[in-house]
Amino acid sequence: MRYLIITIICITFFTSCNSKGDKKDNQDKKPIEKVEPIIKEYGFTFNDYDVVKDTIKSGDTFSAILSKYPLKDSLKVHNVIEKIRETFNVRRIKAGKPYLFFLDKKKPHTLQALVYIEDRINYTVVDFRDSLTISNIQKPTSVKRRIVATEINGSLSETLSNAGVSASLAPKLASVYAYTIDFFKIQKGDKFAVILNEKYIDDSVYVGVESIEASYFEHRGKKIFAFPYKLREDQKTGDFYDENGKGLKSMFLKAPLDYFRISSRFSGKRFHPVQMRFKAHNGTDYAAPHGTPIKTTASGVVERTGYTAGNGNFVKVRHSATYSTQYLHMSKILVRNGQSVSQGQVIGKVGSTGLATGPHVCYRFWKNGVQVDPLRLKLPNTEPMGSNDKVKYLKHIEPLKRELDSITEVKFKE
Repeated sequence: MRYLIITIICITFFTSCNSKGDKKDNQDKKPIEKVEPIIKEYGFTFNDYDVVKDTIKSGDTFSAILSKYPLKDSLKVHNVIEKIRETFNVRRIKAGKPYLFFLDKKKPHTLQALVYIEDRINYTVVDFRDSLTISNIQKPTSVKRRIVATEINGSLSETLSNAGVSASLAPKLASVYAYTIDFFKIQKGDKFAVILNEKYIDDSVYVGVESIEASYFEHRGKKIFAFPYKLREDQKTGDFYDENGKGLKSMFLKAPLDYFRISSRFSGKRFHPVQMRFKAHNGTDYAAPHGTPIKTTASGVVERTGYTAGNGNFVKVRHSATYSTQYLHMSKILVRNGQSVSQGQVIGKVGSTGLATGPHVCYRFWKNGVQVDPLRLKLPNTEPMGSNDKVKYLKHIEPLKRELDSITEVKFKE
């Protein structure tokens, strides 16, 4: 019995001590305060305002957007719009673009500032805090040079992605070689190398490809170099030439679409899928999703636009006394009769108007008034550069070509 009493006393003593210790520990512990992260962007500290994010809707006007929240008593919307027009074209706002309201926390729903975000770099600030100010601002950017060399494995976009390169390089390369390579026919084993400049915001946030300094493409054993060069100082961008100074740009693009599938070729006898009979098909059908932009394959003047039961919505362009092209089955026509158009300009959208079983563009080509198959023609190139320009050009590309050669020799060494 004595041992039992001693055991009970010990248990009671230790339990009491632990309880006091627990109480002391709980007293020492203070609740952890949640620290709100400080967010700074577009010249504002978000924490100082009630920030409302929204997106431009179809039909929105700048006046309607400003009317969502009250302004200072001294400001009227129509006066603000007149002031904004001096710096910013209010009609330039586009559906889908984001914007931010910065509202006063002390005076609920009073607008302090509005930020319209044009893209990842450019934005416009309408500031009502002290006096009305409007500023078009660019985020600080930097450009980093990069060299990529790899073999085609899958599509061009997939290959670039596997190489850790932005897919935005694909359309740029396709544009460079639009006159020499059909990118829907590139195959595994084709190779390319490119020296490019990439743009970053604050040296860290990737924006995209700024420019291409030089490139090399090996397609079906044919090696094609491309270097941008300005023959005139007033040129905004340079045209691309090969290692011998020959322009890569031909008079005609290979196709009226950037990405496509040839669904029916030029033929003297083809079974028409709608009329259910054999007849000549004097064009090349390029299948593509509804709404895909259709580009004129060469510069010229719009000779005719309109609609017929067979052709649907169409545009015909005269390029010279020798050549004309026509684009059929459009869902939308974007040019007018007599309008001058430049090579690669979007003149309409893919549709299935007229006699068509699905969305595509039927591309027709005339030479001396006769419809011919453009895929079988040897079409003219641009004028070659003069001898003086060629000397300057070859000197300009020498270090770039040497750099490309050294890259490809190491990367593609068999």
